[in-house]
Amino acid sequence: MSLTSAATLATLDRTGPRRITDLAAIAGVTQPAMTVLVRVMEESGLVERRGDPSDRRVTLVCLTEAGTSYVRARRRAGVQAFAGLIDKLTDAEVEALAAALPALQHLAELDSEDREGSKQ
Repeated sequence: MSLTSAATLATLDRTGPRRITDLAAIAGVTQPAMTVLVRVMEESGLVERRGDPSDRRVTLVCLTEAGTSYVRARRRAGVQAFAGLIDKLTDAEVEALAAALPALQHLAELDSEDREGSKQ
């Protein structure tokens, strides 16, 4: 699976159903490219398209159960991989990493705000 596909699935898991145009803006790809990507993920059973109940003209891309399971399994695998690596650090390195967590969290929040702002 491509990084863009994985990131799109993670976005849908984090934010809920989205328009293809929103997904394209967040991923930094063109709308036609995202349309193709969504079609491939749809054929794989990871996403589905549904009408927006508040606006019948709009189609939303939603995670399926299989898509949600995939994202969560990938996330668990990533956590386990990092935990294994962290176990190899010295106590001082673990302390330094823990001290950096607030700054890293802030960076993630700023990145999320930037991505959300760029789609509007």
